[in-house]
Amino acid sequence: MALSDLPAHAAIIGTCTIMIGASGTMTPNPAINIFGSKQAGGSSAGATITASSLLCSILNLLDCFSVSAPPPIAFTSAPSGGDTNTTFATVFRIDGSGTDIPGSSPQRLTNGTHTIQVDLTATKSPGIFPAGNYQGTVTVRCE
Repeated sequence: MALSDLPAHAAIIGTCTIMIGASGTMTPNPAINIFGSKQAGGSSAGATITASSLLCSILNLLDCFSVSAPPPIAFTSAPSGGDTNTTFATVFRIDGSGTDIPGSSPQRLTNGTHTIQVDLTATKSPGIFPAGNYQGTVTVRCE
């Protein structure tokens, strides 16, 4: 009998559909060194995820698909200097849970329809954000 240290891979037979809902709004803090959807006046972005896997149903497995929302590495658009010394962080919540999940931490989904709320925070250190229009995009993944 031979053993291997190679990881086992399994194919998921099914679908995971993401329907984008409301866009979020990032607002600055009073010091203008943080933009975030959790700041006063900001709002979370939303989406609906429908996971369906035949093998998960047949085998009664609850963890066939996982969702994550990793942070971007830069703004989609920003004035000159907007991305300099800026770090990004995301959190998300599933099905109205009040618990923030770090964006890069995949969370397993059961079959069915789920709502997700996503928040993005950009922090400039040192310095403040230059005046202008900013846009950030978070990619929600279902794998």
